[in-house]
Amino acid sequence: MAEASLPLCCLPMKEDRMLPDFFQFHSPTKVIYAPGIAMDFAHELKSLGCEKYFVVSDGIISGLGLVQNIVDGLTAEGITITGEFLEVGQDAELQNVNAIAAQAKASGAGGLIAIGGGSVIDATKAANIIFSMGGDLVEDFSGAHLLTEPINPFVAIPTTAGTGSEVTFVSMIYDSENKTKMAFADKFSLPDLAVLDPELTVSMPPGLTASTGMDALTHAIEAYVGIDWSPISNAFAVAAIELIFKYLPMAVENGEDVEPRGGMLTAANLAGTAFSHSMVGVVHGMAHATGGLYRVPHGVANGILLAHGMEYNFEEIKEQLARLAPHMGENVNGLSQDEAAGKSIEAVRKLTGKLNALKALPLKLSEVGVPKDGLSKIAAATLEDGTCVYNPREVEEEEVLKHLENAF
Repeated sequence: MAEASLPLCCLPMKEDRMLPDFFQFHSPTKVIYAPGIAMDFAHELKSLGCEKYFVVSDGIISGLGLVQNIVDGLTAEGITITGEFLEVGQDAELQNVNAIAAQAKASGAGGLIAIGGGSVIDATKAANIIFSMGGDLVEDFSGAHLLTEPINPFVAIPTTAGTGSEVTFVSMIYDSENKTKMAFADKFSLPDLAVLDPELTVSMPPGLTASTGMDALTHAIEAYVGIDWSPISNAFAVAAIELIFKYLPMAVENGEDVEPRGGMLTAANLAGTAFSHSMVGVVHGMAHATGGLYRVPHGVANGILLAHGMEYNFEEIKEQLARLAPHMGENVNGLSQDEAAGKSIEAVRKLTGKLNALKALPLKLSEVGVPKDGLSKIAAATLEDGTCVYNPREVEEEEVLKHLENAF
């Protein structure tokens, strides 16, 4: 029987995809999930050996009353909240990190609680390093895995379903002076506890729901095709992809429905676990550069660039893409590997097209304030991004520029 007529599950796998020579898995964060659980988890904090916490969030989440509701639930159970920082912006900025650490220390807190999206969690994650260890974040902790011991207790309560930051050891911090995003990575910065409450996400507007969902999908796909893949990270990535294709349009169309909200919150968590172990690639490299230079929200940039990044890597990842297509709802029976792989890119484009039709996601860089003459700057900055080290194909400026032009 010819290979093209075999069911996809029977296609021979490339020899180098049977098993990697080495992989590891480390996921110490305890995850708890239930609608309404954010109002009743104080017993979990006591088990961390700390009962005094400093809370970090942003003005929008605070304005919705979510922070106060959570704080009230904690204080009713004997947890002391020593203070609050509610000024994290669209990006986790270095000045936010320094302010959080200083104020938490002055308040007498023993641990930190982040309530918000990826920027809030990333800012708190980075702040916990200098809150616990002292010193200067950039001068003393730039790089990866520089900590030698556990730091203060840290609890993450996501209010968006995208970054998966509640289970990752990386925090992306924006340097406004140099217009770049810096990555700080350390296994000891992982949250001790992640509280997944889908009721906290029902207030997300359609646009934010769509962009954060595409961020999660990008995490999952890049984790699956990345050079540091493992059977474990692949399992998490595939589970996330299936949930996203099922639930993201539903969550955008009816944000009050808790089931798709829970599905997306779970998917983001799974995708975060996946990419925390196998990392991401050129899509994130382009998105970080686009966000750093032109302040395009990270999920929006990923949503625009994901299919283009898959095309950039096509020849190196087509076997993996072919295997992903059925998990995206595509029928690949009787198709060649190239055709099946193309179906996965088509599926991503159908999803983003559906989100665009719902007026929830732009499809072009030209629609989000990126100038045509800025594409070359983005291409150059992409090569400086650390994610490109993990990309399946060598990242070349001229080739990146071609795909950015296609996305314009």
